[in-house]
Amino acid sequence: MADQTFDYDVLVIGAGPGGYVAAIRAAQLGLKTACAESRETLGGTCLNVGCIPSKALLHGSELFEEANEGVLAKFGVKTDAVSLDLDTLQGEKATAVKELTGGIEYLFKKNKVEWLKGRAGFKDAHSVEVDGKTVTARDIVIATGSSVTPLPGVEIDNDKGVVVDSTGALALSKVPEKMVVIGGGVIGLELGSVWRRLGADVTVVEYLDQLLPGMDSEVRKEAGKLFKKQGMELKLSTKVTGVEVDGGKARVSIEPASGGDGEVLEADCVLVSIGRKPNTDGLGLDAVGIETNERGQIETDSIFNTKVESIWAIGDVIPGPMLAHKAEDEGIAVAENIAGQTGIVNHAVIPSVVYTMPEIAGVGLTEEAAKEAGHTVKTGKFPMMANSRAKTNRDTDGFVKVIADAETDRVLGVWMIASVAGTMIAQAVQAMEFGASSEDIAYTCHAHPTHSEAVKEAAMAVQGKPIHI
Repeated sequence: MADQTFDYDVLVIGAGPGGYVAAIRAAQLGLKTACAESRETLGGTCLNVGCIPSKALLHGSELFEEANEGVLAKFGVKTDAVSLDLDTLQGEKATAVKELTGGIEYLFKKNKVEWLKGRAGFKDAHSVEVDGKTVTARDIVIATGSSVTPLPGVEIDNDKGVVVDSTGALALSKVPEKMVVIGGGVIGLELGSVWRRLGADVTVVEYLDQLLPGMDSEVRKEAGKLFKKQGMELKLSTKVTGVEVDGGKARVSIEPASGGDGEVLEADCVLVSIGRKPNTDGLGLDAVGIETNERGQIETDSIFNTKVESIWAIGDVIPGPMLAHKAEDEGIAVAENIAGQTGIVNHAVIPSVVYTMPEIAGVGLTEEAAKEAGHTVKTGKFPMMANSRAKTNRDTDGFVKVIADAETDRVLGVWMIASVAGTMIAQAVQAMEFGASSEDIAYTCHAHPTHSEAVKEAAMAVQGKPIHI
């Protein structure tokens, strides 16, 4: 039962991957728990307009391309002329979202988590107002996630489908002839690749000199080559100076990032994907004396406690990568800490995945970051071209790269491009969590033939002794 002076032991604000997991874990630990969420469905951005719907479109577009571009025919699967029913694809996406958001509602009921429907704002350190009603809790967790970063001077209108953000790009009613993607990060590349496969002419405009900021430089360079090979036009070291819409078309003005002569790109659809910002506006943080840092994030200590003892924060509103799985782990940890247990997240071992085809994944330090941190490193690379399963499946793009400390052999980072990199990276994450050396991975038996053998061979290559190259 809740403390007699409070309505709940724990109140979680936000039901995204961090919030709903925190609420369920708190309830499992015997705490009377509620979760405030203003959406009509649970799951936050990830399940409603992010990770889940985008993967449905990615998978569907991959199947279409395999049939349309003759990949299936190469394996003897003959089809007549292939056509796209976009409404059916969008319907399948909607079904997946409904199933998963409904699943969380079931889990709330199963674990006796009360869903408070409405937007929450602080009144004091133990009280929030939700939909005009004040509720109290001994501990309150902020898990309000993030939203799209706007591009100054560029108006998003998802309903018209001409200048859209990631939400709008998931719901287009027709395949654009020409699409301009502003931002060469994860979201822009994933959604740009969906519409390219479905028939759009896609141009990616990125301010930096390489795609995918934050990833290992060799991965970034290889990704650029692969996207070009697939038909994307990449305009790197380029900035957008304006977007004009006229008659259902857009004109995107660009120029070199360092300055110089500009040009104009014509497009049927412009996707603005330059990043995300923490959702802290409207929470009433000033009422409890919590400030945000220069990035708009809430600072916490190592156990996710803010400067106010009864208020905690997790996920996209605090520093660190804005990733659903990072928020989930923090959700479990914060609930355990509130319950008096020891909840820990190893932020040094959080994997990142780009769900393009091939997929791109990494964990730990890049080679550049390892050297900047003072490590003397040794690396091992193994091309997917030399992996028997990839060769058999005809999906040989990419490589695996293992970065180890030259003195201790401890694995510092693993980066890869492969058709199933998002699954393969889990092995590297677990190995690093246990403090593995490259030799540990190299001498671990891997099933044959699997894509994951490339991880073993890359680890062997750290010692200069791969077998199959």
